[in-house]
Amino acid sequence: MLAQELHAAKDLRLVRRSIAPPAEDEVQIAMRATTLCGSDLHYFTHFANGDFKIREPLSPGHECSGVIVAVGAAAEKERDLKVGDRVAVEVGVPCGDCNHCAEGTYNVCGKLRFRSSATAFPHYQGTLQQRFNHPAQWVHKLPESISFAEGALLEPLAVAIHAVRKADAKKGANCLVVGAGAVGLLCAAVARSFGYRYIVLADIVQNRLDFALSNGFADAVVKLPARRLGTIEEGLAFAKEDAETLRQHNGDEAFDRTFECTGVESCVRTSIYATGNGGKILLVGMGTPVQTLPISAAALREVDILGVWRYANCYPRGIELMEHAGRDGSPDLKKLITHSFQGLEEAGAAFDMASKTCDEEGRLVIKVVLENAE
Repeated sequence: MLAQELHAAKDLRLVRRSIAPPAEDEVQIAMRATTLCGSDLHYFTHFANGDFKIREPLSPGHECSGVIVAVGAAAEKERDLKVGDRVAVEVGVPCGDCNHCAEGTYNVCGKLRFRSSATAFPHYQGTLQQRFNHPAQWVHKLPESISFAEGALLEPLAVAIHAVRKADAKKGANCLVVGAGAVGLLCAAVARSFGYRYIVLADIVQNRLDFALSNGFADAVVKLPARRLGTIEEGLAFAKEDAETLRQHNGDEAFDRTFECTGVESCVRTSIYATGNGGKILLVGMGTPVQTLPISAAALREVDILGVWRYANCYPRGIELMEHAGRDGSPDLKKLITHSFQGLEEAGAAFDMASKTCDEEGRLVIKVVLENAE
């Protein structure tokens, strides 16, 4: 079979691999769609994602759906899976034996292997390959109403669901979402489905904000200035200024919850100042690994700063949200997929498009999908 392998920064190679039959508890999946993520793009561009460095050739891709083409005996009997089933793939595989797994927080299992990530070694190969074997426990049947591309989008949607669940806000709360990329837009959409009354979305790119407002992802949008920061004191002063601007779009009130989806130091600072007393900040974005933050501005107001790492037990809710997307005034999540490429050989072009904010015709780039028919 064919697979894409990343051998160095921007060195993506189409190679041939052999594949064994699935084990008793596995299914073999023919990849039909993989949407590209920010972490995929970091690995492609830098051969690393933050502190996680690639140490051997790695197939990118983890937001995936496909068709089952072979089934292990136990998977068929115990999981009711068969050849021809359309499935979304939950690509993180935990150990199943530790306390975290027992408690259902398997996303922080210390032995979890995650496809296309350098967090474990040997690396768990990603989904940009024609076929791969995967534990049957971690696949989810797709309704016919959800396309393969939309099925792949369930993975980042699960991240948003996990973040909003962890925020644990009462219905009628307001929130700020910093970053209008795919995950930020999904956080806004999920917050709406969880009963948030008022959602403000901030970014430095106007066309993303225009998309969010015109498609019902937010009630208000704010374009923040892109600044070249100097000293820490200047950075903190700018963050306070931006927070004040954001509060003005929330009736001059601080926010109950803030979803920080960029990982950028200046945005995390702004989030601290913009969040109200007793509120929560959800760190959804992976960005600068070392940051200087005004921690006392959070601690002295009991503002909780919470990490968000992937997701756990979120796919069933994601399938439900995807099925109802665009109905009853909810944002149409399918519109996030703006560009599609056909065939594994087009992976390089897909990554090139995913690195842009607009294509050559000036159309907004949000989510790029690579689809494979064979």
